Amino acid sequence: MNHIKELLYKMADDLLILGHRNSEWTGLGPILEEDIAFSSMAQDKIGQSQTLFQLLHDLGEQEPDTVAFTRNANQFHNAIITELPNMDYAFSIMRHFLYDTADQLRFDMLANSSYEPLAKVARKVKGELKYHVFHANTWVKKLGNATEESHARMQTALNEIWDDALGLFEESTFEEQLIKEGVFVGEVELKNRWLAIISPILSDSMLTIPHESTWKPNIGGRVGKHTEHLQPLLDEMSEVFKIDPTAEW
Repeated sequence: MNHIKELLYKMADDLLILGHRNSEWTGLGPILEEDIAFSSMAQDKIGQSQTLFQLLHDLGEQEPDTVAFTRNANQFHNAIITELPNMDYAFSIMRHFLYDTADQLRFDMLANSSYEPLAKVARKVKGELKYHVFHANTWVKKLGNATEESHARMQTALNEIWDDALGLFEESTFEEQLIKEGVFVGEVELKNRWLAIISPILSDSMLTIPHESTWKPNIGGRVGKHTEHLQPLLDEMSEVFKIDPTAEW
């Protein structure tokens, strides 16, 4: 079951880490509604990660809280894009758009997975993600087509984060097995569908994807190779838990 565990770990870690990054906007958003929106989406992501960690526990891994709060950075499987610090709001909106579009597609695909426990979770979660994607699409179009400054900030964010976004599709060593057994259709297919969806939305927003000849996917996160930003985030996330790991709340 190592191929399924690897898939679950990278999905759960993506959601856990980006959920915490998104939560950092609470109280800092440009308008009150956005404080609430990012907080709500962060809560969804962390809840979804817990569900996936529970599937891992059912497969023999440790309890969800233990897995979430006691590993070091080199034991995490999240993509690099999820751990990067929040910069300006344009950066977070662009990350939100690129990640959540891919995430919704991934769960859509997994709704038909041959691994029924994951398929059942996917069928539930993909409904929650419709709001996330709608929110992201709305703000990308709004900011891309607003003022010269907002457009420039969004284009800069897209340029800066593009290679990190491509790292979401880093292939697993178990890729062939996952595809052969019908667990997951694979990262290449996911990336192709993602590109087909985001391209017209970005075009409608007057935003330009970097030329393909310049693409250099920022990979390594899936195998524990992370930036210097992840460990401080993990330390902050686990601060209360580590005071007394045996406490019952």
